[in-house]
Order: sequence, then C-alpha cells, then structure tokens
Amino acid sequence: MNKNFSLLLTGQSLANIGDVLYMVGIISAIFGLTGSATAASFVPFTITTSMFVSNLLTPLLIERVNLKWLLAGSQLGKTILIVVLGLLLTGLSETNYYFIFLIISGVALLDGCAKPIMHSMIPQYVNSDKLVQANGIAETVFQTIQTVMWFVGSLFLVLTSPQQIVWIVTILFVISSVLLCFLESVDQQEEEAQKGKLDQIKKGWNDLLSTPVLRKIAVMEILETIAGTVWIAAILYVFVNEALQVGEEWWGFINGSFFLGLIVGSIYCIKYSAVVEKNLSKLILISSLFSFVMTILFGVTSVPIIALLLSLGIGISEQIRAIPLQTIIQTSIPKKKLTTVYTSLGALSTGVFGVASLVMGILADLVGVRSVFLVSGVLLAIVTVIVYRDKHLFVRNIVE
Repeated sequence: MNKNFSLLLTGQSLANIGDVLYMVGIISAIFGLTGSATAASFVPFTITTSMFVSNLLTPLLIERVNLKWLLAGSQLGKTILIVVLGLLLTGLSETNYYFIFLIISGVALLDGCAKPIMHSMIPQYVNSDKLVQANGIAETVFQTIQTVMWFVGSLFLVLTSPQQIVWIVTILFVISSVLLCFLESVDQQEEEAQKGKLDQIKKGWNDLLSTPVLRKIAVMEILETIAGTVWIAAILYVFVNEALQVGEEWWGFINGSFFLGLIVGSIYCIKYSAVVEKNLSKLILISSLFSFVMTILFGVTSVPIIALLLSLGIGISEQIRAIPLQTIIQTSIPKKKLTTVYTSLGALSTGVFGVASLVMGILADLVGVRSVFLVSGVLLAIVTVIVYRDKHLFVRNIVE
C-alpha cells in the first residue's frame, strides 16, 4: 500500500484508539461522580444523536472544504475540545457535570464526518484492483483496536485517573491531526455545484435512490442495523443472564468472540483478496445466509460454549459480507460523490440504530430476550432474499 493510505490508516487508527480511551474515561468520570447508570448511559445516546446530525450536515461542507483538510480539521477540533474537557474535569462536581455532555456532543459532531470521509478517500489513494485488500486491512486494524482498547482502557482506569486518560487522548489526537495534514489533497469539487443548502444535503440521498445497487444496500443497511441492535451491551447481558443462565464473565467472552470473528473475517478478505474480488455477490449471499441461520441458532441455544462459537461465526460472516459491500459502494458511483453517499448511509444507520435499540430493549422486556434474536434472524433472512433476488447488481463497477 502507498504512503497516503498508510498515513490515512495510521492517523485514523490513533484517533480511534483515543476515541475508545476517551469513552472509557468519560463514562468512568460521570458514573464515579453521580453513581447513576442512567447518567452514564446518556454518553452513548449523546454521541449517537450528535453523529446523526453530523452525517446530515457534512454534505454542506464537502463542496467548500478539501476532504483532506475537512478530515484533519475535524480531528484538530476534537483535540481542542478534549483539552477543554481535561481542564473541565479538574473542577467537576454534581452541579456542573452536565457541561461534559456539551463537550461530548461537540466531539461527536466533528467525529461524525470522519468515517464517511475516510471510506471515500480510500479509493482515491488505492488502485481499484487493491480495494478489497485495502478495505480488509482497514477493517482488521479498526476492529482490533475496538477489541483490545476497551480492555486496555479498563487497565488504565486501575493505574490512572479519568483526567490522566484524557491527557493521553490529547497526545494521540495531536499526533493523528499532524499525520492527516500530510495527506495529499483530494479534489472533491464537481463541475456543476448545487448552490442550495437543501440540495447539497439531498445529493447523497438522491444518489442512493437513483443507483439500483445503492438503493438495495440502503435497504439492507436498515435491516442489518435493526438486526444488529441485539448485540448492544444491555440486551446481550440479559441474554447471558436469563437465557444462558451463566455468570457475567460470559457476557465478555461472547462479546469478545464476536469482535474476534470480525477480525478473522477481515484477515480472510486480506489473504484471499483475489478470490473475494472475483466472487463479491456469492460471498455476500453466503455470508448473509450464514448470519441468518447462526443468529436464529444463537437465539434458541442454552449451551454457553455453543453460543460462544455461534457469536464467533456471526462475526466472521458479518465482516465477509461488509468488506465486499464496501468495495461495491466505492466502485458504483463516481469518486466525487462517495462522501455524500457515505454520510447519507451514516445518517441512515445511526438514526435507525438509535430508535431500534430502544424498541428492541422494550421488546426484550415484553416478550423475552430470546425473541429479539429470532426477530434479528428473520430480518437477516430478508437481507439474504434481497441479495439472492438481485445478485446481478452486487458486482464491481469501475466508475471514475
């Protein structure tokens, strides 16, 4: 891989490490101060809401700011807010801790544009025949960070304080910002820029609706996002306690095996990128089928070790489906339209996730936690049918 891809990957990886440590530190600080799980749970809620707004508004900046500087600038803005947070923690009390949520919201607003921009920049820096491999490498690194850093963050809490963690995050964010500044500029200007703000916001949505394969992927994104809410910590914890009837350590084991599966799936796509490249639609179909079957089996099993293995398998299948889908998105429309498409997909997934998480939680309370996994399996079955019926669309299209 070339220099620009390496800079992008390293800079974003440092930012992701900082994001996890920042989450660990901030949740610990709020819970330690208030003793309220509800107050702590407002952290992910605030982040999800702010990222949804960010994904909606990012298209307004894309035609005005170079993608490189938009990515680096958002990271620099996050750095400044983290410094403010570190200073705020020195005088934190029960009367002013709610100011933290303003900082959290600001960080999430800036962070919301980073992921779609990064995904749209990969095909700018990587040759089209290396896209599967590049997407696989990026996903392997990012999933490894997610898996390892929550554990490392917990150790940091034992050895340091939330405030010290925030200063560590500041250092990581500064290095990330500097690295991203060294990226080559990416021209995102279109010949006929739409002047209306509403038109700019609608551009990505129009591309989703007007491109057949993207329209199908958007529907799949909705169904998969709803199905994926069963893996949030609250529902999985209840499943381990009520359905498997084992200790809470199994919650960590099953969660960890799912993330391990994501990493294994990414490694497979890297090692066998040529095979993946030639069989995009087949792999998406097979992995969707396996995800549906294994989710149903997970929902009905009472044997912890089987649940552990199924969780691993679901993670593998999900990633083997996700990476080919990324490649199809990146080659289905002109590169200059990618960022607005990714922000639209991001807004779609975060909006649906926020509502679906609440609905699935209520459903688990009303009809039992096993039922939500069965619902998830049915939704993934519908995804499988969509892929099978329209498999001719899920092919690689080189569009410059």
